This record gives sequence, structure tokens and C-alpha cells, in this order.
Amino acid sequence: MASTNDLKNGLVLNLDGELWAVVEFQHVKPGKGPAFVRTTLKHVLSGKVVDKTFNAGTKVETATVDKRTMQYLYKDGDDYVFMDLDTYDQIHVAGGTVGENANYLLPEAEATVALHEGVPLYIELPTSVFLEVTYTEPGLQGDRSTGGTKPATVETGATVNVPLFITTGEKIKVDTRDGRYLGRS
Repeated sequence: MASTNDLKNGLVLNLDGELWAVVEFQHVKPGKGPAFVRTTLKHVLSGKVVDKTFNAGTKVETATVDKRTMQYLYKDGDDYVFMDLDTYDQIHVAGGTVGENANYLLPEAEATVALHEGVPLYIELPTSVFLEVTYTEPGLQGDRSTGGTKPATVETGATVNVPLFITTGEKIKVDTRDGRYLGRS
């Protein structure tokens, strides 16, 4: 248990049996009436964002979330198998938990896996990864009808918009948060 005075960004709360991460918080002391804490919370599993207000000093239940660096090994059906780099234990993470991160996940890549009571909650990838372009149309010099970009398929199967000069077989740097092309490697 923690007080609302102890809230900080990234702290995970257990509210009514569901896990919520604190995205933002603000202590408010109005001239009249009691102080309160205004928070923005993000549901750990669904990603839903809500605003919630607590009275100052109210006790809230915190959840222990264990973040570990793990190595992605392989896909087993709908699950993704990760290995803890410290203990060499392997865990299965459901495809729904991995979500869009699967577009940028290569075997032997490291990721941070957040666990609560042994259950994987979500994974965090590095902000950028290097992927090989497996297919893209040749770009024509002077063709600017598409704004100077074209779709390219990378080795994970994801599609990334790249500049016209990128060719099949090149390695490109991709932002894992929004899938943007960042440059060549």
C-alpha cells in the first residue's frame, strides 16, 4: 500500500483488481477545500487511458511489476518464447500481449518483459531496430507522386514507408514506436 503522495510516473496501481500504470500526476491544493491528486492512468493490458482523481493522502494498492531483460527465441504457434538472460528460464508470451511489437521482433533480439506474479503483462522493445528490406519496388528518378516514399517489406513481414532510393537487401533503421523509417544502417 502506498499513499497518493507517493505516486510517480510508471508506478503500477492495483485498482479494483485491474492494473493501471501512472502516466501523469498532479498534486492540487485549491484555496478552498481539501487537497487532491489528479492522475492519468493507462490500463496495463488494454492500453485504455482514463483520468482519475484521488483525495490527498488516500491509500492506494500498488502492484509489483518485475521488468526483466529477455531474449526472444522463437514463435510457438500463437505464443512467443522468451528466455530470461539471468536465469535462462523460458516463458511463453501470448501473441495478444506482444501485439504490434511482433512487427519489429527478430530472433535473438533483446526486449524488456514486464511480469506481474509470473504473468507477462507487456513487452518493451528498444526505440529503434535494424531490419533488412526483403522486397520493395524500384524507385524511379523524378517520381514524386507519392511524396518521395514507397512501401517496403522488411524481414519480419511488416511494411515500412521508405525513401525512393532504398533497394531490396538494404538494412534500414526503423522506429519501433510508430514504424517510421529513420535511416540506413
